[in-house]
Amino acid sequence: MKRRLYLETFGCQMNVLDSELVLNQLRAMGYEQTDTRDTADVVLFNTCSVREHAEQKVWSRLGELREARQTNPTMVIGVIGCMAERDSADLFRKFPHIDILCGPGELDRLPGMVHNAVLNTGTARARQSALMGKNTRRSATLHAAEDTLESLDLSRSFSPADGTKQAYVRITRGCNKFCSYCVVPYTRGPEVHRPPQNIIDEVKKLTDGGHLEVTLLGQTVNHYHYKHPDGRTTSFADLLYQIHEATPHLPRLRFVTSFPRDFSREALQAMRDCSRICHYLHIPAQSGSDRILRMMNRGYSADQYLELIDTARQLMPDIAIASDFIVGFPTETDDEFQQTVALTAHCRFKNSFIFKYSPRPGTHAQERYPDDVPEEVKRRRNNELLALQGNICADNNAAMVGQSVEILVEGEGSLASPPTVDAGHVELAWEKKKQKHPADHKQLIGRTRGDQIVAFHADPSQIGKLLTVKITAARQMTLFAEC
Repeated sequence: MKRRLYLETFGCQMNVLDSELVLNQLRAMGYEQTDTRDTADVVLFNTCSVREHAEQKVWSRLGELREARQTNPTMVIGVIGCMAERDSADLFRKFPHIDILCGPGELDRLPGMVHNAVLNTGTARARQSALMGKNTRRSATLHAAEDTLESLDLSRSFSPADGTKQAYVRITRGCNKFCSYCVVPYTRGPEVHRPPQNIIDEVKKLTDGGHLEVTLLGQTVNHYHYKHPDGRTTSFADLLYQIHEATPHLPRLRFVTSFPRDFSREALQAMRDCSRICHYLHIPAQSGSDRILRMMNRGYSADQYLELIDTARQLMPDIAIASDFIVGFPTETDDEFQQTVALTAHCRFKNSFIFKYSPRPGTHAQERYPDDVPEEVKRRRNNELLALQGNICADNNAAMVGQSVEILVEGEGSLASPPTVDAGHVELAWEKKKQKHPADHKQLIGRTRGDQIVAFHADPSQIGKLLTVKITAARQMTLFAEC
């Protein structure tokens, strides 16, 4: 009988990919995925340490499993990902029912750890951990980690019967930026760049299997540079060109997340010149204040960020750009926050992910800077920036009404109905009647090449296809269309 595996993922796209790779390995060992946590034979949480809220969810889940373990004493419980790497012994101490801890740099060892834990549930349970620790920053250890982790990516498998049309492909692991607020360099280790041919082969395999969109992943994806044994270097721009030319049947290629300091004009030109690379950038600014950017150790000024955004729009007028911001960073003044407001107003982002600063244990900011901006001030700044971005989103979306756009249909949805007042036009009773949809049509959700969300009604058989639709109405976060 197959053993049941419950795997829950928190955090970024990198964690989503890690979970997919882990799931592939465990399926090959006979595990069957289940959505029922408390009756699973193995429960794994793939965790994130970037935001406090994601960590709190994991604490809650682990607390709930105390009772489940009592009713299901052979259940194996594992915490993998960034929390496992950062908290290590503290997790075992707070939650003694945990059996496995495995950091993101050791995931190739996880299948064996799970297998050993399952075999030993009838005897004295032995805790297992596979963590990088500080020693992985030594070059000798780094090369060993590179070899073993590369095999995890190369071993991925999928079935066209799954119907999945979108996939992530990792091009770098780890991060060397050491932004003062960020724990990622400590939990994912130093930056390692995968060989370009391995990446190309992986994208080819996905394309041959019917995938229509591939997203290249990296903590700072545009910093990719692979040094070949013969001394040559493949840059990020080179990699984009090579993947584009090697996969002519892949309709969409995109990438996240970009770092402003390293984004070259050559990479922007590759986006412009390669017709199947999506004109979309997720490129976090974090602040509009040069002083705060220096405290964050970001390595660029607000003017340099604005110059990059303006250059991208000169080369690709239709480009959609998303950003990230932290408000209430230690010592941030009202004037400095208003500089962030001004930058946001100038850039007119497609959307922004806006967070109130919270100290992350083990980071430079947590150790050196007092968290001295009052919570009510953080909340006010957060709400003000959200309101501004919301108005920009509404304006950007309204400007798309009447356009025909290509979307990749992702699945069924349950989003709000389109507004009854659109561009000064009041919907009449006969128009409402005209807009009724056939009984077999459902609301479907798709995404444009610029990552805008589009809702429309059609037969569910359209899921997984590329369609051209006409935008008929818009809300702040959603476009509505007819096909």
